[in-house]
Amino acid sequence: MNFRFLSALVFGVFGVALLCGLGVWQVQRMHWKNALLADINARIGGVPVAVPAMPDPEADRYRPVFAEGSFTGEHLYVLSGQKEVGAGVRVISVLQTTDGRRVLVDRGFLAEDDKAKPLSVTEVRITGNLMWPRDADSFTPPPDPKTGMWFARDAVAMAAFLNTEPTFIVANAPTGDGIEALGVDTSAIPNDHWGYAITWFLLAAAWAVMTVALLWRIRQSAK
Repeated sequence: MNFRFLSALVFGVFGVALLCGLGVWQVQRMHWKNALLADINARIGGVPVAVPAMPDPEADRYRPVFAEGSFTGEHLYVLSGQKEVGAGVRVISVLQTTDGRRVLVDRGFLAEDDKAKPLSVTEVRITGNLMWPRDADSFTPPPDPKTGMWFARDAVAMAAFLNTEPTFIVANAPTGDGIEALGVDTSAIPNDHWGYAITWFLLAAAWAVMTVALLWRIRQSAK
């Protein structure tokens, strides 16, 4: 067995092993993500409880809650859109609870044509899930000082702006004023690991075929 044949064999086996290893890792990641999504879905769909006095952003994330009180008339609009509806806003309102707390409520989507209408609903009972969204990234512009429009949800920044505690409830049922509730779900959490795994396994198969072809050519040239 000459050096060229041996080196091609070693390189081929190493490449196939590496690519298969990456495929197996993606399968493991897929099982981990499936378990994580199942846990999140179970938490989202639990029995609502009163909003904790001091909710924890980690332990209480996705916790189903209810709250009663009045909208204060203070609200923010976050640029948004819906399929088959078009552009609009997400409405973030301040809720003053019956025990005097000021919390934020993501009431959902309001179409562009309706956002100029006054929001008249006051007394409400909210059901939803606790979240601490921070949707902005380095490319997200700051809120527009002229229109007051926000371009991403940021629980901490919005709470500071509206002088509330950073407790953020995403409503899962209508809160009136024609606003469509957009409850929390896992649809926005990507789970593409199976597709990645197939890609790595196909690359491993292609690498193996090319290695066999190269070894055959080396053997033929050595005759």
